[in-house]
Order: sequence, then structure tokens, then C-alpha cells
Amino acid sequence: MKKFLLFLAGLVALTVLLANLGPMILLGVSVWLLYVVFKQFMKSDSTAGKIGWVVVGLIILSVAVSNIYAVIGVAAAFALYWIYKNWTSKSEEIRSTKSDDPFTNFERQWAEMNK
Repeated sequence: MKKFLLFLAGLVALTVLLANLGPMILLGVSVWLLYVVFKQFMKSDSTAGKIGWVVVGLIILSVAVSNIYAVIGVAAAFALYWIYKNWTSKSEEIRSTKSDDPFTNFERQWAEMNK
């Protein structure tokens, strides 16, 4: 049942990630352009040049702020990562192996201590 619920959550997270992929790319490009504009602003010596770079920066900032909901896509990507880690966790394998081998028992006890 746990694997089925993880699968459903993974499908939902993948759908949200794919739906927000365009805004995520646009947000990344906007942040990069803001960095470039800031560097050019710092290089500029004239007042008119600095005012021009501020205007360009404000326009790019408005594009970045309009795509701020792309953070939901980042959260979906993190959820997919978390689901993948839980899907492939080895704690179930360690619990299921019970033998008289001291190394196996050590691994099981170590996994229980790290919870």
C-alpha cells in the first residue's frame, strides 16, 4: 500500500513539475539576467547609463516576480526526489533479513539507532 501511495504522489508531483517547467525556466533566465544587469550597472560610469540599467533591471524584475509561483515546481521536484529516496530505501531490506550473522544484526541495529 505504501508503494502505491508513493506512486500516486509521484504522479501528482511529476504533473505539477511538468506544468511549471516553463515558468521555472523563465524564472531562472530572469534571475540570471538580473545578475548580468547588476554587473553592467556596477561597470557603468555615467548617470544615464546607470538609470538605463535600473530601468532594464526593473523590467526584468517584474518578469521574475510574475513567475515566482514557479517555486511550486521546485517544491514538486523536491517531492519527487523525496519519493524516489523513500521508494528505494534499504531499511525494509535490513529489517527483513534476520539471521545469526553478527554483521547482519549489526547493520539492523545500526539502522534502528539512526532513525
